[in-house]
Amino acid sequence: MAQNLKANDTVLVIAGDNKGKKAKIVKIDRKAGKAMLEGIGVVERHMKKSYTNPKGGKKTIHVGIDLSNLKLVEAAKVEKKAAKKADKKDAKAKKGAK
Repeated sequence: MAQNLKANDTVLVIAGDNKGKKAKIVKIDRKAGKAMLEGIGVVERHMKKSYTNPKGGKKTIHVGIDLSNLKLVEAAKVEKKAAKKADKKDAKAKKGAK
């Protein structure tokens, strides 16, 4: 299973009905081993009238795609905290030198 996937990564679907499509990961459910992709696996569910949903009607939700059916195309850029701290220290040092 591809455990190195994160939100905002671009992936290629390599199996299933959506094979060959590229999409961005919106959310990952590690416990279920599923990823919710932008524009893929979005379905409408009919909701019954209830106290929390008095009108009922249709609701669009994401149906997850198994992580084993995804291939990483482009990883999201992640800034390191240490790099940010180093940049701040350099900026302070330059201000003090003037």
